[in-house]
Amino acid sequence: MPIRLIALDLDGTVIDDTLRVSPRVRRALRRAMDAGAHVTLATGRPFRQTQHYAQQLGISTPLICYQGGLVQDPASEAVLFRCGVPLPLAREFVNVARAQQWSLGVVTEDGLHAERVTEGVRFFAEFGPIPEPVIEVPDLDAVLTQEPVKLIVVIPEGEAAAVRDLLAAHFDGRLHIVRSFPCFVEGTNLAASKGQALAFLAQRLGVAQAETMAIGDHDNDADMVAWAGFGVAMGNASAAVKAGATYVAPPLEEDGAAEAIERFVLEG
Repeated sequence: MPIRLIALDLDGTVIDDTLRVSPRVRRALRRAMDAGAHVTLATGRPFRQTQHYAQQLGISTPLICYQGGLVQDPASEAVLFRCGVPLPLAREFVNVARAQQWSLGVVTEDGLHAERVTEGVRFFAEFGPIPEPVIEVPDLDAVLTQEPVKLIVVIPEGEAAAVRDLLAAHFDGRLHIVRSFPCFVEGTNLAASKGQALAFLAQRLGVAQAETMAIGDHDNDADMVAWAGFGVAMGNASAAVKAGATYVAPPLEEDGAAEAIERFVLEG
């Protein structure tokens, strides 16, 4: 079946360490959209940053943000789907992170909230084309009167895998825990993942699962790549992403996302 909906991760898939999209990827996306395919971005980044890239790339399809916790239209900014972290679990996550003295942030639509604006929290806030302000609060419990869209701890890269495993074991069956970047470990609602958000979006657009392509590189992309009718792992992808992929493309440095779109969408 032809591919009618393409979902792409941002970091490590579409944008490099300089936060730029290569000319070849831009051309491939433009040609796919001109041919009638829907193109969306699926990322852990907040809506404003994701909207920035969508505008650059001419993408008008609703965007998947916050690891699938939010699906939002880039033009009207209407929220089509929201799935926050239940408050008891959010408070428990905060308490675990406090006890470990990890760099911790609570993300709501209002922004990034932190009790301690550590170097890690500041790095997370500034990790994008549009820096997010950090809202410093004396007590995060005061923020947790509404369900946050996600919770984040920033950990030295060499320790992040162990922290991810610790949190995944602690919240097993209660929260979705992913490592979204070498030093970011995030918690979201079990019903909030890129794969589930892509399924929601495909249904809304009237696109069959078999007509979807998803391209990603990190563990938070694994369920999206596995769910898609044609899942693509970047050459630089984690083992979890490659395990569920239909095809392994070249790495980011070789424009793997463009190669996959050219080969399997544009050339049929």
